[in-house]
Amino acid sequence: MKYDSFFARSFSKHEQKKLGIGAFVSCFIVVVTFCILFKPEIRHFRVETVKKDAEPMCNVLEPLSDYCEIKGDIRVQGNSSTIFVMSHSFNISAENNSWTIQPYPRKGNAGAMSSVKSWTIKLVQDRENIPKCSVYHGYPALLFSLGGYSGNHFHDFSDLLVPVFSNSRDFNSEVHFLATDYKPWWIGKYRTLLNNMSKNKILDIDNENEVHCFPSVTAGLKSHKEFGIDPSKFPNGVSMCDFRQFLRSSLSLKRVEAIKMKGNIVTKPRLLIMSRKKSRSLLNEGDVKKIAEKLGYEVVLAEANLSTNLTKFARIVNSCDVLMGVHGAGLTNMVFLPDNAVLIQLVPLGAMDHLAKRDFGDPAGEMNIKYLDYKIRVKESSLVEQYPLNHKVFKDPSSFFRKGWDVFRSIYLDKQNVKVDLKRFRSTLLKAKKLLAT
Repeated sequence: MKYDSFFARSFSKHEQKKLGIGAFVSCFIVVVTFCILFKPEIRHFRVETVKKDAEPMCNVLEPLSDYCEIKGDIRVQGNSSTIFVMSHSFNISAENNSWTIQPYPRKGNAGAMSSVKSWTIKLVQDRENIPKCSVYHGYPALLFSLGGYSGNHFHDFSDLLVPVFSNSRDFNSEVHFLATDYKPWWIGKYRTLLNNMSKNKILDIDNENEVHCFPSVTAGLKSHKEFGIDPSKFPNGVSMCDFRQFLRSSLSLKRVEAIKMKGNIVTKPRLLIMSRKKSRSLLNEGDVKKIAEKLGYEVVLAEANLSTNLTKFARIVNSCDVLMGVHGAGLTNMVFLPDNAVLIQLVPLGAMDHLAKRDFGDPAGEMNIKYLDYKIRVKESSLVEQYPLNHKVFKDPSSFFRKGWDVFRSIYLDKQNVKVDLKRFRSTLLKAKKLLAT
């Protein structure tokens, strides 16, 4: 009351009105300033009270593989090929609540993917009727298929062992492998390597009646190149050199470096000739062996097949400095060579330069292996006994490729053997010795 009477005595009505307007404007400015300064916090508070839209969990844009990286409350039901992802804080719409993938990294290859089971990753609300966990796991899981082209030595490494290694490396063996399209003989063949990637039993997930729950799951194998690893695509920068070191450690391979050739060196470099019997055979293998021995090589002949003991064969390869053979799965064994060894690939007729480079030439460089190719000429191919020289088999190989892989393969891979020109091939063997000196 005293304050009001003082205010009335000190100011005229006009002055009181002006002061009132000024006070109102001042308060308005203070409020606006407060809103501007604290807008981020206010917005944050509002968002926290509203459910967010679920983000896509799966990458289906890579050329070789589809894969999903999932974290949270995850339930894997093998007998329905479904991974349920519990959602407590996401809005779920029909567009982003389910993904279907085939967990094998040869996407787009109908022949491979025809034997690969499809899996569904489904985002669900906690109120929905979903299976309850019956087995809890503290470690992450990696789901992959043993379908596709497994059983072929090249594809075992390119499609499975290398991607499984690169995808699980960051877990330091604290990971569960979930194998769909399970093949016990495949697991048996590579058990030593798989046991060193994961300390847990590999689950035949298709035949599991339990509902397995994990803190995170990677469904499918991230794979970005043929028979190789792109270190930039993985947070730990894992590479093919890491994979080869892993092989040496797992299989107790003694040699890390190939022989270093010097002027008066007495020790002979070891040359391994990969033999083939059914197709793409080296018809004058014996003569090549003799020439190599005259040039100072110690020569080893070997053939790998499904029944070959992996560890024993890896040790044979690791004892050698040069590996040679006709384009085919046998050259995959270069992964066991010591560093700075040499790979010699005999490239058959059929405009196969691209395939040869992609499958073995480029990977050799990533593995710290030196590379030579020897391109077969018409007179060195057994196809000259089957077709006249003016046939388009020789004149236009690409026309057969356009008819489909099966047609191309039946001619240039399944029906072709080679007989190298010994004089011309001698220079390739000499180049390999020179590479061992660099």
